[in-house]
Amino acid sequence: MRRFNIATDEEIRSGGTSDIYYPRTREVLEAKGIDKKVVAEVTVGKLPEEWGWGVFCGLDEVLTLYEGLPVDIYAMPEGTIFPTRDARGFRLPQMVVVGKYNSFVNVETATVGLLCQASGVATSAARVKKAAKNKTVFAFGIRRMHPAIAPMLDRSAYIGGFDGVSGVAGAKLLGIEPTGTMPHPLILLFGDQKAAWKAFDEVVPKNVQRIALVDTLCDEKFESIMAAEVLGKKLYGVRIDTPGSRRGDLLEIVREVRWELDARGFKSVKIFVSGGLDEKSVLKLAEGPVDGFGVGTSVANAPTIDFSMDVVEVEGRPRTKRGKYSGRKQAWRCEKCNRWITALHSEKLEKCDACGGRMRPMLEKVLANGAIVGKALLPRQTRGRVLEQLGHYVLE
Repeated sequence: MRRFNIATDEEIRSGGTSDIYYPRTREVLEAKGIDKKVVAEVTVGKLPEEWGWGVFCGLDEVLTLYEGLPVDIYAMPEGTIFPTRDARGFRLPQMVVVGKYNSFVNVETATVGLLCQASGVATSAARVKKAAKNKTVFAFGIRRMHPAIAPMLDRSAYIGGFDGVSGVAGAKLLGIEPTGTMPHPLILLFGDQKAAWKAFDEVVPKNVQRIALVDTLCDEKFESIMAAEVLGKKLYGVRIDTPGSRRGDLLEIVREVRWELDARGFKSVKIFVSGGLDEKSVLKLAEGPVDGFGVGTSVANAPTIDFSMDVVEVEGRPRTKRGKYSGRKQAWRCEKCNRWITALHSEKLEKCDACGGRMRPMLEKVLANGAIVGKALLPRQTRGRVLEQLGHYVLE
């Protein structure tokens, strides 16, 4: 009996999470003896929220989905920051599947689903990290979403540039330690801030940073001073998690806390802010003396990127539906000026026509007849790829 409303691995891989018209399509094709080799292309028509770029994420699960199927897959490296269209306005392919259509029709729904949500979260995270102006950002959003996808949410946020995650399972997947110290209930159950902070310091392993939550019972400034006096040099930082309904000017609150801590000799104590933050509020707060942010719902519940998967070639002939471009394609990116060009697969671009830089083909073979090709990067390496590219992009 199913106890949680989630699909099993086998259901996902076998088509149990497919839109019904795909299994019916396969049934019709098989009944009529039709099974043709196709090229199916994954592209994005428009990004949400008027974003100018997206972060390609979720490829790891796509490869798990297709492993063992007799198809080839070519894709951008996970963590690639991409526009939806090239310099001339043509759609840019992010991934291509080559093989007999009947062999993968049942997983088409899952294919785009795995990419849509992971890429949306990674893109939102990258935008928040950009807004934070290189300050520390942690993912605190899994409590707002179904627990079954918590590891995916944490992984996507981390790849998008976040410095850590709060989830136990997500951190284990990433090979890092989970981030987070104390919630409000700890203080409420003790009934006294000082007692809670002292108990935390006495019980929790020393390798965990002592970051005191300072907005439970009193004014943020006075609780921050209290925490600094109680824990002294052991206090790494304070976290302000004031709800929006009582917040007022949060930036001014942070400035006040910073001033009062510094005035008492606690200049090394860092200030972290969390609670209802998003890209816009982080951008504003980053101008002040905030050392780090905990960002939750706005990233975990990020709008999905609307990937679509379309047949563009049948038995070697260009063929697709209206509104799309037929023929197998390659996406090229200039290594010097970051200019993108979409070209037919048969074309080879040498130099960028804008700056003369070398053009690099971005769709690489990642699955060969159902076998994963090459060695996957560690999540921290993929994250590093995103952070390296962020310098080429701005927040619109």
